[in-house]
Amino acid sequence: MVLKYLFTSCLALIFAANSYAQPITAGVHTRVNTVYGPIEGYQDGSIFTFKGIQYAKADRFMPPEAPDKFTELRMCKLYGPQAPQTETLKWSGNTQTDYAFGNQFVLEPMDEKGCLVLNVWTPSINDNKRRPVFVWIHGGGYFSGSGHDLPCYEGRALAEAGDIVVVNLNHRLNILGYIDLTGLGGKYSKSVNLGMQDIVKALEWVRDNISRFGGDPQQVTIAGQSGGGGKVSTLLAMPSAKGLFKRAIVQSGSTLRQADPANTREAGIALTKELGLEPNGDADFSKFTYEELNAASARVFKGRRGGFSPVVDGVILPQHPFDPASPTCKDVPMLIGTDFNEFTFDISKDMTEEEAIAAVKKRMGDEQGEKFCKAFRKAYPNAAPKEMTYVDTGFRSGAVKQAAAKSAQGGAPAWLYLFTWKPESNALGASHGMELPFMLHNVSLQREMTGASAAAYEFEKVISSIWLSFIKTGNPNIEGLPKWEPYNAKTGVTMILDNKCYPLQHHDKELMEFARPLF
Repeated sequence: MVLKYLFTSCLALIFAANSYAQPITAGVHTRVNTVYGPIEGYQDGSIFTFKGIQYAKADRFMPPEAPDKFTELRMCKLYGPQAPQTETLKWSGNTQTDYAFGNQFVLEPMDEKGCLVLNVWTPSINDNKRRPVFVWIHGGGYFSGSGHDLPCYEGRALAEAGDIVVVNLNHRLNILGYIDLTGLGGKYSKSVNLGMQDIVKALEWVRDNISRFGGDPQQVTIAGQSGGGGKVSTLLAMPSAKGLFKRAIVQSGSTLRQADPANTREAGIALTKELGLEPNGDADFSKFTYEELNAASARVFKGRRGGFSPVVDGVILPQHPFDPASPTCKDVPMLIGTDFNEFTFDISKDMTEEEAIAAVKKRMGDEQGEKFCKAFRKAYPNAAPKEMTYVDTGFRSGAVKQAAAKSAQGGAPAWLYLFTWKPESNALGASHGMELPFMLHNVSLQREMTGASAAAYEFEKVISSIWLSFIKTGNPNIEGLPKWEPYNAKTGVTMILDNKCYPLQHHDKELMEFARPLF
């Protein structure tokens, strides 16, 4: 058994090393003529890589437009800047946490004008093959993040493992991407959901250009985790995005409802006044720095409910995404799921059953706490007692409700998962984002999170295969996995994703009665 473990470990490490032990070249053979002009990337072993491709342009608080055409060759070998942002869970000097250590966030330059960029990884640009396309939308809520702020977001490994084209992107965030200025009228009549409009523009770029990168514009899957899952949920209800993708994956970000326009328009008017401007279509925001806009918004939103997020404006987003499910997503199959611990990032404290029950009762009260613990033990009879205090219910509740709403449409199916794998090397547990290195086939780039054990590399093969199966077929079932049925209200099937994967039916139904969706 020990020899088998050592052999497997060595194979995993050799594979991880060899996948990057290949030459990097550039030149004429790495050039592509996009519909906007010629660009040059580089070839990293078997994968052609293009970074920092401009997909749109936009003036401040204005909807995005197609980029200008160009004739001079552009180098696309470096990641472009991220959108300006201030709210972050990234590294913060001497207050480092296990969460920040595990995620190894990338600190990037920021630029308001230059952030509308995307990156492409593809196995070939000249074999006339049409591969499935995977478009990854980053998390960070609607406030922060980028297509490269986690090491595992790099698309090379998944493109190579699955023979697919991988795309990720940056878009406007926080006040620049989600302020609602439609109440000003005039030129601001479409100044709402700007960050979502950016993503649609990126998908339009994919539609118009991806065949030149070996991709099939008719086989696009959009996916996102956390805030990225919220953006995917929202895209599924946007008429302008209809037809730009065929499948969708929502990871720990199931969003049923978005903001009320009555509140967001009033906030946009209040912000305008706070800046000393007349609240009409002639207001000029260009003279303010990003920091000045942020400071004014902090004053305006102090004491208010809500913040910057997509809004049901009636045009760009006609209705709440999944309350009920929008008709625009009826024919789109979905993969939906969450992590077992989510925003618990330290599950190191062991407890007896009595201690765990006492902790829950202290939080919920004796009667409700007693019921919660019984419901937990019914759902997870073999779980450690401490898990009673660490189990997520909010994200999970939203995912179940989203899957149910999708199923109720009677259209394309939705498959539901619960990721329960925990690293042995740290106390992060199955926390928010733990599935990312596995589904993106990048355990080797997020070793601090996963522990880079032999078990982690073996599990990576399973999880990335599930995602690749869905990307290619719209069905996550793979050989060697128990049959995974789509979710419906009657059976309530959830696939547990762990070293051993298995389906359960309505296993935590009673536990979910104590929860409500977070979004």
